[in-house]
Amino acid sequence: MLFSDLASELAALDARGLKRHRRILETPQGAHVVVDGSEVVAFCSNDYLGLASDSRLTAAAREGAARYGVGAGASHLILGHSVAHHALEEALAQFVNLPRALLFSTGYMANLGIVTTLAGRGDVVFADKLNHASLNDAALLSRAGFRRYPHGDLAVLEKLLAASTARRKLVVSDAVFSMDGDIAPVSGLLRLCERHDAWLVLDDAHGFGVLGATGGGVLQHFGVASGRIIYMATLGKAAGVFGAFVAGEPELIEMLVQRARPYIYTTATPPLLAHALLASLEIIAAESWRRELLARLIHQLKQGLTGLRWRLMPSATAIQPLVIGANDEALRVSAALAAHGVLVPAIRPPTVPQGSARLRISLSAAHSEQDAAQLVEALREVEKES
Repeated sequence: MLFSDLASELAALDARGLKRHRRILETPQGAHVVVDGSEVVAFCSNDYLGLASDSRLTAAAREGAARYGVGAGASHLILGHSVAHHALEEALAQFVNLPRALLFSTGYMANLGIVTTLAGRGDVVFADKLNHASLNDAALLSRAGFRRYPHGDLAVLEKLLAASTARRKLVVSDAVFSMDGDIAPVSGLLRLCERHDAWLVLDDAHGFGVLGATGGGVLQHFGVASGRIIYMATLGKAAGVFGAFVAGEPELIEMLVQRARPYIYTTATPPLLAHALLASLEIIAAESWRRELLARLIHQLKQGLTGLRWRLMPSATAIQPLVIGANDEALRVSAALAAHGVLVPAIRPPTVPQGSARLRISLSAAHSEQDAAQLVEALREVEKES
């Protein structure tokens, strides 16, 4: 009975075009990879700066392993907080121009830690409708009130904030929206938080390393600063390694150390990764050509896909979503591209709204202009075949 119920649910997912399948990557992450035995040009990963297989980071990881071993062996508050972790936290705080930073194992855990530490019964979390699942789950776990506003709609958010009598208010938002690629109106969000005495939690998973003159992320991009900003970013995307961090005022970080359950009750990440990330930060800041190449590739893609019958969403970031509509059609187009040697994943509900299944094209500094041209040509060929 138990397993027949599960089998029925799985069959229903399959019938609706919503069943997921894992691909097996047989090479290091990059633009040209071998997946399930086939060589393809991949537009799938969040390795925006092409650092995931950079030889300098590999060398730094080896050096870190030789110096610190493989595992941390304990939580940060017992005996797992290495000098490498500590050095990385200090470097990250300086990198994003905030007083203090705290490492977490993943961005999901960091968001859970932030929201459940700061919000509880009697408080309210105000969230953009298109936020990442981790922010939504964090709000639900906090037991605070949960108010979602239409995507990017500052007018609705202001009405919600003005009507609230909550003890503590948190406005939480993706900085770069992971499935749409657009950037949150951070300056406007901050003005509303200042006007209505709220915290502003920004999840910059897809902006850190990419936005800003030196890759400092969305705060550098907009030139904003405030003590009420709680900044979270991940280290497994543009930074090319693994992990996440939260940055903000010293009192905030100390409260997370004392109360954030996803920080307290988990083993620290291997210190060798922190050692590698120190090298990554140097590369991100020094090699602006990576962000410049991304900008050129984005422009090339937009120009090349002009007039295509599928709609390319407005995005100035490395995430370029091509809306197909129906789930089965998105899967068909993705499969047809794979036959042309180009891998672009089909993203379906509940990750995106019903009826807006899409190809999530993810560009990287590891791609060349020839790679982008191949993608454009393949999409136009698939359009003709449809």
